[in-house]
Amino acid sequence: MGTVKTLNKWANAHSYYLIDLIRVALGIFLFAKGIDFMSNHAQMAEVIKPFENMPGGMLIIHYVAPAHFVGGFLIVIGLLTRWAVIAQIPILIGAILVNFLGEMNMSNLILASVALIVCLFFVFFGSGKHSTDYYLKMQQ
Repeated sequence: MGTVKTLNKWANAHSYYLIDLIRVALGIFLFAKGIDFMSNHAQMAEVIKPFENMPGGMLIIHYVAPAHFVGGFLIVIGLLTRWAVIAQIPILIGAILVNFLGEMNMSNLILASVALIVCLFFVFFGSGKHSTDYYLKMQQ
């Protein structure tokens, strides 16, 4: 835990606007995907078709859209960023697996892979200097 705190202090001291812009772009992308999944239930059902026979297959439908919707919003404003990103990781791993278990769609595979890599970056980096988390931490 001490290593994470040390890395977080270093990251906050060397934060750039580009990192915050990437965080906001990731949040907007996830938020838009959440809205897309909520508004197009047939597409969502088609995407998770490879996981239908698994236990909890219906739970996946009810987890993905709200997690993207709420998690994307939290990532954009930088509130509870690590928790929101950690909630996205299983979904993104599932999105990558869908391409190998179901019909291969290269653009979806690339989008999911890039989003997963960026999410893993923000698990370690944190929300950055220009975020609600940082503002609330400085108020104490």
